[in-house]
Amino acid sequence: MTALFLVLRLGAILAIGAAVVGQIVTSIAFWTAQGLTDIPFRLVNFFSFFTIESNVASVVVLTMAVGLTLLRRDPRWISMLRAVVTTYMATTGIVYNLLLRGIELPQGSTLDWSNEILHVWGPLYLVVDWLFAPGRHRLGWKHIGTIVAFPIVWATYTLIRGPLTYDVVTDGPWYPYPFLNPVTSANGYLSVAFYVILIAAVIGLVGAGVIRISRLRRGPGARHAAGDAELEPAAPDAAHP
Repeated sequence: MTALFLVLRLGAILAIGAAVVGQIVTSIAFWTAQGLTDIPFRLVNFFSFFTIESNVASVVVLTMAVGLTLLRRDPRWISMLRAVVTTYMATTGIVYNLLLRGIELPQGSTLDWSNEILHVWGPLYLVVDWLFAPGRHRLGWKHIGTIVAFPIVWATYTLIRGPLTYDVVTDGPWYPYPFLNPVTSANGYLSVAFYVILIAAVIGLVGAGVIRISRLRRGPGARHAAGDAELEPAAPDAAHP
């Protein structure tokens, strides 16, 4: 099982990494062909997409997980990081396929195969990895705070930066997703607030599900973090390995 997921993780790292790089190259070529010279500004925009940040984080965390497996180490913090990126990737897949599929995002010409990996196959793999890969530790409920911390920072950054930017292509402020743009939303900031709350709820629910899965016993090999006693009152079976 460990060897299988080593191979699968390496495949996911290569596929997601190639998808991110492929979209960057495609976007730069598209911007250049359009005569746009503000490439640094557009690269900052590119890496301001929650999708891109989630996928890059997934590559980093999966790489760390592979390295720790090869070193025969299995610390609890890597399970926490896996829980975080699994939540973000699952949310990316849900939000994209429910709200954004078919909409051209402001990142330059979309590379179709890259788009599918970043929004469908990457998220699906992270969920499968969390469900079935060995070495998953039991996490405490207080880690919901850790999971939702970055999305709060990202939303704050996005809503503050948006009005301060100017995109010559759209002749207006730049936002990574149309539902976050109060200028083009039907009810302005009221619509934006609705979607921010909706996505926050999705992230919270997905995060809770990810943590709940970590607390399901998978037999004698299931991992119970040594620090669980600090997270919550000890359960009757807390002495089991």
